[in-house]
Amino acid sequence: MRIVICFLLISLVSKAQLDSAASLPLVGVHFGGQLPFSDMGTRFGPNLDAGGMFAYKTKRNWIFGAEGTYGFGRNVKEDVLKNLKTTDGFVIDNEGYPADLRISERVVGVHVFGGKIFHLTGSNINSGIVATFGAGYMQHKINLYDAQQRIAAVHGDLKYGYDRLSNGVSVSQFIGYLNLSNNRLLNYYFGFTFYEAYTKSIRKLNYDTGLPDKKSRIDILSGFRVGWILPLYKRTPNNFYVN
Repeated sequence: MRIVICFLLISLVSKAQLDSAASLPLVGVHFGGQLPFSDMGTRFGPNLDAGGMFAYKTKRNWIFGAEGTYGFGRNVKEDVLKNLKTTDGFVIDNEGYPADLRISERVVGVHVFGGKIFHLTGSNINSGIVATFGAGYMQHKINLYDAQQRIAAVHGDLKYGYDRLSNGVSVSQFIGYLNLSNNRLLNYYFGFTFYEAYTKSIRKLNYDTGLPDKKSRIDILSGFRVGWILPLYKRTPNNFYVN
């Protein structure tokens, strides 16, 4: 929330109009939701994601940049703790009581991208349908949190035998709409995201199965995203302008 407020205050400093094609840097933050498919769909359910991006838009409406995303959720389908559970389905702590062990999903992605803004008649010349393609890195895991630190089986490095940490190269696509308003106050984008990652486990052994995980995976995430943008305009001593 503080980041959004700061971006808004900076935008309000300028009252100049943006009514011609401009080349300028863009800083953005985003929030959205995703659905997993392929191998990732067997391990996780829907999740949320948040992140940021830095991009540069040219006068000809080409756009280039980099983004970082962080995905999180509680929809973990794979039961990696089955060998620790009682017949009643509980994990027992060191004192013999049902443990407070919380399982969640974590996803991290970093990508560079490039694309084009297709201007629509009647809108700001810097706005329009935007399509980008990118490449980068994705990592995901099952996060285990022992709230009371009373489970010896997942204490310290032992939890790494259950987290299924996997990573690899990935490609990304985005199709949506980008709006840079004339008065510079309402700058946003929204649309659909797609990520396809080619991953492998980096853990030597899964403790619940007693076997190494050498499988190559295709992990797919798709979802909807809404973002807020701060254009970084050049400034003269008396006013703002675009080059």
